[in-house]
Amino acid sequence: MGIETTIFDFKISKTFEEWAAVYDSEENQAMLKASGITSLYRGLNKEDSTRAIVLFQAEEGVALGMWSDPEAKVMIESSGHIYDQTTISQWINS
Repeated sequence: MGIETTIFDFKISKTFEEWAAVYDSEENQAMLKASGITSLYRGLNKEDSTRAIVLFQAEEGVALGMWSDPEAKVMIESSGHIYDQTTISQWINS
């Protein structure tokens, strides 16, 4: 298996600062670390303050597996991340 970069582009229902507080929380960072996921970037869309993006790197399939985990979904949604308003793309270094 190789390293995969996964991009999550999504809508948020709270301010970026409120969303980021949950994303940056010790609980979320511990969950990412335990899963073997490295957070490369998080940001707010320059033209649309209801959209954010995160970039993860991990072994192939790991980030998408976390996304499908019911426990992770609870945290994801509690942050204001609108789960069903997410576009996911996956990239590999070949």
